[in-house]
Amino acid sequence: MNWRVTIGSILIAILTSTQAFSEPGSQPHTAPQADSRPAVDVELVIAVDISYSMEMDDLAAQREGFAKAIVSREFLQALRAGPIGKIALTYFEWSGTKDRKIVVPWRQIDGPEAAEAVADELMKAPILRGSRTSISSAIKFAMPLFEQNPYRGSRQIIDISGDGPNNVGDPVATARDTALQNGIVITGLPVLINATPNGTKDISHIDHIDWYYEDCVIGGPGSFAVPITDRENFKEAIRTKLAHEVAGLTPNQSPAPTGNKEPRVLCMIGEKLWQQRWDTILPTKDTSSPAIKDSTSLDKKMSTDDALLNKKIKGICRGC
Repeated sequence: MNWRVTIGSILIAILTSTQAFSEPGSQPHTAPQADSRPAVDVELVIAVDISYSMEMDDLAAQREGFAKAIVSREFLQALRAGPIGKIALTYFEWSGTKDRKIVVPWRQIDGPEAAEAVADELMKAPILRGSRTSISSAIKFAMPLFEQNPYRGSRQIIDISGDGPNNVGDPVATARDTALQNGIVITGLPVLINATPNGTKDISHIDHIDWYYEDCVIGGPGSFAVPITDRENFKEAIRTKLAHEVAGLTPNQSPAPTGNKEPRVLCMIGEKLWQQRWDTILPTKDTSSPAIKDSTSLDKKMSTDDALLNKKIKGICRGC
């Protein structure tokens, strides 16, 4: 059953109790007993959207939010509350079907020192954005990472964020269902900052991206989504979400629709919008079209924006 979390709902006080963990029957995955890899409580893959639909300030806030969350008191308290007190984490960024980059490979976090090292590694890496949004490709890229992990956990989670619907690659629901069949839980961090007003849409954003994530992206026992409604709550939302994931909490919130109900947002809405856009703007492959000419200027602007973004990231990192 999927759950939606409202910001501020987490109660860190219960993280130190045995009730902070899911019942054994709700654990999505159990590593084979013959597995000799060092044990951790959770294997966590963080998959972050860096497509051009994300504003530069949002990308900077997102990267900083994850770095700060990993060293936060709430996260470390959740870490210590686990049976083993250790997790394995890897962080990659994605956009289209071929734009996936591992920023932080698998790292074990067992306390403040390891958390600081991961946060520092994260903040020092440049951000290279890409075109289109393929949530399905991000999920497919994440799944084999668990097999490559030098650590084994009783839970495997893909934590995926984004501000737009899947618009290229396999259908997102197909990728999600494959992950769930392999015992992997998917949680979501839908970014509503650039969402379109109700009743309107563009090729990169839709209204109710939170509903889309709840009904089409996340899944598995204890899955949930934490929506980001403004740039100021990036850090709080990410901190809340990571603490829940590490602690194995199932938030006590109103459930999202179950799988036997129709999604509130069409799971193929992104693909449909892109098809409509190109059928309208570029019905034939005409190199003299204004759309083609404008793309060159857009590419130049994107390159300039990327350079400015990485300066911003480095500026944020000073003193961290």
